[in-house]
Amino acid sequence: MKPLEKLLKKPGSHLPVRPAAPPGQVPGPGSVPAPRRQSLSRPPASPEEPAGPAGPVPGGEGRWLELRPPEAPLRSPEDPSPCGDRDRDRDREPPSPEPPPAARCCCGCGCAPAAPAPPERLLAALLDRLPAAAHGRGCGAESLLDDIVLTHSLFLPTERFLQQLHQHFVLAAGSPPARWEEGSGLQRKRAVLAVLLHFLETYKGLLQEEESAGKVIKELYLLIMKDTSLYHELEDEIIKLHQLVETVELKVADETPPPNKQVKPLFRHFRRIDSCLQTRVAFRGSDEIFCRVYMPDHSYVTIRSRLSASVQDILASVTEKLQYSEEQSARGDALILVTMASSGEKAVLQPSEECVFTTLGINSHLFACTRDTFDSLVPLPEEVQVVPGDTEIHRAEPEDVANHLTAFHWELFRCIHELEFVDYVFHGERGRRETANLELLLQRCSEVQHWVGTELLLCEGLGKRAHLLKKLIKIAAICKQNQDMLSFYAIVIGLNNAAVSRLRLTWEKLPGKFKNLFRKFENLTDPCRNHKTYREVLAKMKPPLIPFVPLILKDLTFLHEGSKTLLDGLVNVEKLHCIAEKVRTVRKYRSRPLCLELEASPAQLQTKAYVRQLRVIDNQNLLFELSYKLEPGSQ
Repeated sequence: MKPLEKLLKKPGSHLPVRPAAPPGQVPGPGSVPAPRRQSLSRPPASPEEPAGPAGPVPGGEGRWLELRPPEAPLRSPEDPSPCGDRDRDRDREPPSPEPPPAARCCCGCGCAPAAPAPPERLLAALLDRLPAAAHGRGCGAESLLDDIVLTHSLFLPTERFLQQLHQHFVLAAGSPPARWEEGSGLQRKRAVLAVLLHFLETYKGLLQEEESAGKVIKELYLLIMKDTSLYHELEDEIIKLHQLVETVELKVADETPPPNKQVKPLFRHFRRIDSCLQTRVAFRGSDEIFCRVYMPDHSYVTIRSRLSASVQDILASVTEKLQYSEEQSARGDALILVTMASSGEKAVLQPSEECVFTTLGINSHLFACTRDTFDSLVPLPEEVQVVPGDTEIHRAEPEDVANHLTAFHWELFRCIHELEFVDYVFHGERGRRETANLELLLQRCSEVQHWVGTELLLCEGLGKRAHLLKKLIKIAAICKQNQDMLSFYAIVIGLNNAAVSRLRLTWEKLPGKFKNLFRKFENLTDPCRNHKTYREVLAKMKPPLIPFVPLILKDLTFLHEGSKTLLDGLVNVEKLHCIAEKVRTVRKYRSRPLCLELEASPAQLQTKAYVRQLRVIDNQNLLFELSYKLEPGSQ
């Protein structure tokens, strides 16, 4: 299960319904949860209001991100969606006399937009527009170029896209069609060069994983370099193309990989301090990592594997390590690969699945076993020792923790290629191989949510716990000030976890100033009207900033499911433009570098290591048990 799907799930929905406690018995971990703390941003219901449906109230950390099929006409993701009949009536306005968006071009100047076209003709239409754009007459051509480069994988594989580009250049360099005007061949070659330059600038390192695409690019590159007609006026562009091709380091099938490739550490692999203090770099499918694969008796083997390795490849490495004989496989004792969560939930991975390492849960592990021993698998003992005591969060200053959170999340955010957002939602021909960095950031978002609950529920003293609650709200405020909305959202979601929000005595000891502050935070993260408040605050921020990434993926999912990419064989150009606009917002957020002054003192390095290696409890049942031990029920 992908990290985003876990974020979309309602927390606690997997928990069994607990029977009610007998009269006079104190509720315990196995009884029905006590009523949650009343939200600070909502007044208590009046006696005249009808009671809601019976049953446990879901936790707040997932309520706002639930995706449902649209029941009304589709809107743009940025448009506010009404929360109820009263809001709908209040916000209803007369229809606007302006023409619909489809009647205007991408740049909003009022000229005709690119018309829907078959996939094979869309690139030709773009090449026809680019020469006019060079003379200031092709309005919207540059935007259309960026739209197609970002989203072409939705309707045309990358290799086929580049082959068409190659064919257009060969046609223009040879005998142009009779319908072409004099000089059109040179203009078409210039247009092909402009598309290729923009393509290389956009894809960059991703092309290292595209063997077939790299071969086509090299062939086209050699044709352009041999064409003397382009040198006179486009010398700068030719030099830029040469530099890009060298920088990208295109991978061709007959080239051998470089030896002694460095192994990159994932989040929780071996917890090496020297690895966690290093600046994070982007992962690619060919990168190699170390991973532990456990046996039913909790022994393990350590394998070295590519990040994009399939389940079949991982099992082959495990079999080799265990010296598993072919006779055992022939007898039906073949190994299977299983993911096991800390809660005991397990799933068998199919041999063809790839990139399983980045899709694991926070405290999930890989197990290799036979089908006969599958039912006997049990999760590993809790990695976080449930022993109350002071951790680094109690000693560190809120400003230091918040700044290190922002710095680390900025590193992770910068590692995500903008095309990973498209591949994650639309599942392009590259599959999940190029979404590893995005999946790691989503995993980190979930990790911070559970970190908040873990630290609070491992703090036994009521006064100390209230002080920690105040510190966490302070950290959220500083993250918001740093324009790190990912950390801000994750902390607020963690404080709204059902196991935390039911601690009524702890919340009552919170000073009024911080109650009001948290009330504002709840209003900011309120999902009403499609996160209208959050979107308004985000629109006022200037880069650099870290957005709440799951909401971007939600908007892209809405665009994907709300309209078809191909209709009657024609590409929906308007849909491509909307998707590209969302991707361009990510580009804008990262258009300036983040500048945070962080000291290199031993105390700061200790806080940095703590923030980058959070040890959390992601088992909701265990969090509830800890919560009931601290406050068994309402007093």
